[in-house]
Amino acid sequence: MVTVFVNPLQFGPGEDLDRYPRTLEADLTVAEKAGADLVLAPSAEEAYPGGEPQVRLSAGPMGGRLEGASRPGHFDGMLTVVAKLLHLTAPDVSFFGQKDAQQLALIRRMVRDLNFPVEIVGVPTVREADGLALSSRNRYLSPAERTTALALSRALFAAREAANPDPATDPDPDPGA
Repeated sequence: MVTVFVNPLQFGPGEDLDRYPRTLEADLTVAEKAGADLVLAPSAEEAYPGGEPQVRLSAGPMGGRLEGASRPGHFDGMLTVVAKLLHLTAPDVSFFGQKDAQQLALIRRMVRDLNFPVEIVGVPTVREADGLALSSRNRYLSPAERTTALALSRALFAAREAANPDPATDPDPDPGA
């Protein structure tokens, strides 16, 4: 099963909720090719009947650091919807990308702190052919911005190679993690 949801609780004032890329047809194609039997893709009204929830999870101190410092409430909204989707789907195992390390750490902490009966597995970052981490927001980048964005992944790959020139012994094959 795959869940697809653009969560309004994760967007702060002035962020791009209204223009955030929604690619459900493409997502369905990817899910089908990956062997998904079901896709849960609720609307905001279905996910939050009656409007924004009055009860939400708090990311606590971990959610106020790094990205959370510049996006107050972002991780609270993310954890609220992840908890809801885990509750609705009741998986034994749930997979989350390593691209957002802080998000993955918070989900693992939530599952541990709240005794969710699910194993959280981090999966390597999927990259485009040029090495840029796959993201819906990449379409916002100009060619010059894309070149600049690639500098980070190239630097991480170079640092990994310098530290561990034998890829067969690399304990973490994803430099985006």
